[in-house]
Amino acid sequence: MAAKKTTAVLADPEATAAKPRATSATATAKKAASAAAAKLAVREGESAWTSAEVAEVLATLEADVARLQVEISTAETEIGNLLRQGGEGAGNDQADVGSSTFERDHEMSMAKNARVNLELVESAVERIKNGTYGICESCGQPVGKMRLQAFPRATLCMQCKQREERR
Repeated sequence: MAAKKTTAVLADPEATAAKPRATSATATAKKAASAAAAKLAVREGESAWTSAEVAEVLATLEADVARLQVEISTAETEIGNLLRQGGEGAGNDQADVGSSTFERDHEMSMAKNARVNLELVESAVERIKNGTYGICESCGQPVGKMRLQAFPRATLCMQCKQREERR
């Protein structure tokens, strides 16, 4: 029984050591969110960004980065597997080759879309850090806090986005 306590005591310092790192990362994120909140634009009639709101948006974006990196990695692995399987040969008829080509093209499309989205997410994080988050890239007016909370990667205000979609 004493050996179990010793093991538990040895495990606790490691767990305790990991917590300060997470806490310091959280504290750093909160400081960044607090500094960013002070300089982010809002539309007329909207309340200013709070540190908690900015931290929530940052957390959403960071989760998106992690998810997209996994998607890209998975798609690249699958593309590699499909390429290794090869084309026509023993046991592969035209239908099999066509199916493999379709799967490969689909995986390549998924990887490309994930990379584009990853760039948008990373760009949003960078805009938060430099204080330009929430400014429409087309007209220069505030995008709107509610729009950004619903879609954190947004770069256009509703009017400019609607105009773009009509074209």
